[in-house]
This record gives sequence, C-alpha cells and structure tokens, in this order.
Amino acid sequence: MCPTCLLVVYVAAFIDAVANALSLAILVRVVLSWFPNIRLPLGIGEFAWGVSEPILAPIRRALPIAGGLDLSPLIVLLAIRFLEPILLQLVAQAR
Repeated sequence: MCPTCLLVVYVAAFIDAVANALSLAILVRVVLSWFPNIRLPLGIGEFAWGVSEPILAPIRRALPIAGGLDLSPLIVLLAIRFLEPILLQLVAQAR
C-alpha cells in the first residue's frame, strides 16, 4: 500500500473516531441532564461536559429556547452526521 493511501486511511479513521466520540459525549451529557443527581465515576460526566460545552454554547446562544427545551445537542448531532461523510469524501479525493 502506498504511503499516501495509508495516510488517507488514518485521517479518515481519525475523523470517524472524533465524530463518534463527540456524539457520545453529547449523548452522555443529554442523559445526565435528565438525572442531575447521578455522578458517573472517573469524572466521565465532567469530561463529557468539558468536551461538548465549547461546541454547544455558541449554538445555544444563537438559538431561541423552544418551550424550555435546549435543542443545541440535536442541532450539533445532526451537523456531525451531515458533515462527517462530506469530510470523509474530501479526504478520499485527496489521494
């Protein structure tokens, strides 16, 4: 396998891993918001909050609150699932 092809595979795997990890962090944060008294071990909840807050905060500021619901996690998850295949296609074309 050529070195450039191998780099493309690694970059594609990295993009996929980051998208999945970010989606998981957002989902953990959403579930933890439903149960505020639950504390996960090893600081998982704090980690999920720390990873997702820089992404959710600007969207939360731009969106109006819809009946007390924070729709920013939904918007970010949809954006991740929309942008990931586009980024993977761009990486694949870089060969």
